[in-house]
Amino acid sequence: MLVSEFDYDLPPELIAQHPVPQRTASRLLHLDAASGALRDLAFTDLPGLVDARDVLVLNDTRVMKARLFGHKASGGRVEIFVERVIGTREALALMRAGHAPKPGSEVVIGDVRATVQGREGELYRVLFTEDVEQVLERHGNVPLPPYIRHTADAADAERYQTVYAEAPGAVAAPTAGLHFDEAILKKIEGRGATIAKLTLHVGFGTFQPLRSEVVEEHRMHKERFSIPQAAQKALSGKRVLAVGTTSLRALESTTQGETDVFIYPGFQFRVVHRLLTNFHLPKSTLLMLVSAFAGRENILRAYRHAIERKYRFFSYGDAMLIER
Repeated sequence: MLVSEFDYDLPPELIAQHPVPQRTASRLLHLDAASGALRDLAFTDLPGLVDARDVLVLNDTRVMKARLFGHKASGGRVEIFVERVIGTREALALMRAGHAPKPGSEVVIGDVRATVQGREGELYRVLFTEDVEQVLERHGNVPLPPYIRHTADAADAERYQTVYAEAPGAVAAPTAGLHFDEAILKKIEGRGATIAKLTLHVGFGTFQPLRSEVVEEHRMHKERFSIPQAAQKALSGKRVLAVGTTSLRALESTTQGETDVFIYPGFQFRVVHRLLTNFHLPKSTLLMLVSAFAGRENILRAYRHAIERKYRFFSYGDAMLIER
């Protein structure tokens, strides 16, 4: 299977650069994969599409202010993108600099120093002079995706985070959840649907392009996740609606603790019946995932429909509800 089979042309003006004024004001494209039928709805129509048969599974990960900017003693600019906190003062991070940082080299970030300990694959092990989480809170920036062109500001710090985010550890938001506010969650519960939560910390690999033209040769990055016992019990006998591809990947994983499951056409789904998701980049693993869920032709036709009707794409864009 070729990566080029998952391509489409997207006018740049349809890439949402900012969220809509209200979280729930997005549009919702409904795809019934069995019939191929499409319906143009509003996100506020979602409560009417669920009932007591459903359990909505939310990912409660919280986005860290993972992007730090500093400089070497020589003055050279350095960007540290914290992928994972592994100790009180230690983290694994991507680093961008004029020259690859060597073990023992220091980066100055305001009143903090970060020392490179060594490499672990694509990541550097970095030791900070203060608690990592405090450093991120004081000096960090919201790690907006590369296709969002403005510098992260206070509005992004609030809106690039779900209203139910609790567990710090992600470097990107589970964007399907950005459409919810507390009122619409209460409406969904009022319809008799159950709401369950799991945690999957989105890692840096979510921004990484595929490096092979053959789909099957790609290897996913590992992401940490946990599904509480209460959430596992809530799934029993219910029609499972995964809110976001992160929730789906956790639910469909056979491992515990970390997952590198790669979902593309031919994957056998065991748990999830319905998927709420945003629109995804061409040639991306997430486009392959939704193609596995609904069929590649269904998805590409739905995306053509969305482009014709000027839906907003990607993280701050509109949503899609897919029935498997």
